[in-house]
Amino acid sequence: MKPGRVIISRTDSIGDVILTLPMATVLKKNFPDCEVIFLGSSYTKDIVACCSDVDEFYDWKTTNLADIHADTIIHVLPRPEIAKAAKKARIKTRIGTTNRFYHWWTCNKFIKLSRKKSNLHEAQLNLKLLTCFDGVEDLYSLDEIVNLFDFKSVKDSCYACQYIDNQKFNLILHPKSKGSAREWGLDNFKRLIEILPAEKFKIFICGTESEGILVREALLSKPKDHVVDLTGKMTLPDYIAFINHSDGLIAASTGPLHIAAVLGKNAIGIYPPIRPMHPGRWACIGKNAKYFVTQKECNECRKIPNCKCMLMIKPEMVKSYLLSLIIDK
Repeated sequence: MKPGRVIISRTDSIGDVILTLPMATVLKKNFPDCEVIFLGSSYTKDIVACCSDVDEFYDWKTTNLADIHADTIIHVLPRPEIAKAAKKARIKTRIGTTNRFYHWWTCNKFIKLSRKKSNLHEAQLNLKLLTCFDGVEDLYSLDEIVNLFDFKSVKDSCYACQYIDNQKFNLILHPKSKGSAREWGLDNFKRLIEILPAEKFKIFICGTESEGILVREALLSKPKDHVVDLTGKMTLPDYIAFINHSDGLIAASTGPLHIAAVLGKNAIGIYPPIRPMHPGRWACIGKNAKYFVTQKECNECRKIPNCKCMLMIKPEMVKSYLLSLIIDK
């Protein structure tokens, strides 16, 4: 089977979308004449626009699927309303997993795939949905997937880039996650700021304005010349450009961490060991990606918001790693 105009449907958050984009690259490599359409949420449009292997983007909430004139749709993030709409639009090939009951009457091509119990990374699981196409591999290694991110259409600069210090390691701290991930805690970020040598590091606190309100008192109450507050000051395209000009970023399992990873930056993630939130499933993928996780089996924190296992990762450990990166800086 070969696709013509194929829809990749993934309507959730930035990190999830980034880990889905290698599907577009694999489709283009195997079928150069196909057209790849991404069906997503409006706030991820600027992320998808960075990938030159995606030809078109549509907001799933405002789009009539029949107007896209696609011959194939892949339900990466299953949504019953999209599955029903795809069938109603008479999209010829409708690909879904076998473990969603509504796929049995809305799809006509099936992939046996269970994410919940799998030991594979999210990006590997996404790519398995392409195995119904002729010649597509059954399993890609993470090393192979690193080279499947085609982020070429990135904005050159933004106003915040004026703060970049080319004589120092420019480090972005993104402390919050909007509840999408377990967080490292403001005390740990505060301690990291205190122990990193100011003569070697320029530090930027980033996030939305609402996140800035939550972090400023803890992290910025005592002004420091080498620490800059950029919370609430950038659009997503500006933030992508700023990350691209930086040297590294530290965050929990969030969208900005994945952005930094695919841009080849030193993306340093802090993860819990809890399945399925652990790095085996959600680690950022990049040539300079790194994660910290407590090496223990953990179920105690599963039902509480503050993960003790993440708090056990000491700022001194992160500092040591950062210092190893600036030997030649």
